[in-house]
Amino acid sequence: MTQRQKSERLPTIFIAHGAPPLLDDARWVGELHQWAQSLPKPKAILILSAHWENRPVTLGATRTVPLVYDFPGFPRKHYEQQYPAPGAPELAERIRKELRNTQQVADDPERGLDHGAYVPLVAMYPEADVPVLQMSLPSENPQELFALGRALRSLRDEGVLIVGSGFITHNLRTLDWSGQSAAPAWATEFDAWTAGALARRDVDALLDYETKGPAVRIALPTREHFVPLLVNLGAADHGEKVDFPITGFWMSSLARRSVQFG
Repeated sequence: MTQRQKSERLPTIFIAHGAPPLLDDARWVGELHQWAQSLPKPKAILILSAHWENRPVTLGATRTVPLVYDFPGFPRKHYEQQYPAPGAPELAERIRKELRNTQQVADDPERGLDHGAYVPLVAMYPEADVPVLQMSLPSENPQELFALGRALRSLRDEGVLIVGSGFITHNLRTLDWSGQSAAPAWATEFDAWTAGALARRDVDALLDYETKGPAVRIALPTREHFVPLLVNLGAADHGEKVDFPITGFWMSSLARRSVQFG
């Protein structure tokens, strides 16, 4: 396994997380695993998923508890998936200290990782040997989430991989489960607009994506899958390189684009 020096600052990343069947897609699993192999191994992972919004900012279990199978109608095997990653109580305490002057932090000690958190981590770190802490999104407000990312930025210098998990396009009514259809124009346009804004580091445009993004109402009929990216944007330095380790579409209209800052 090729890794950079462990003392090097960790990037911050946004993952297109996929539904549980992602783990049946050997190509996608391989891409995620290869991506993880290219990164320094984290001391801990802090993950914010589209599937947990709660105010105030809430920290999930700091010990290993059962996963949250927050999806209906899939084959039984997906409800038997395990991911017994260690908890990260030291990271939780560090976050409480970092945020104490700006906002309240709550705890939900029985809440396990939801599928937006554990599905990509099963592919990336299958040994489940990296401590993981999930944090709630306090809202879908772009400015608030960007500011939260900025407040967490220093964790990257302490071996913490800050992960946002969602989808740049997410309209479940448009899915082609056969995967045979080409991506519709609205999906490719919004995905390309987002990629361009990220490459230019056009923070103003990204924070105003609901007004400036093309076809946003069909690309994102709800916003929770896009907004974790704004935490990563805040956690990144302005001059940092932006890469897209994974691109393309899944089930025709879900953008697989994942993002790495740094």
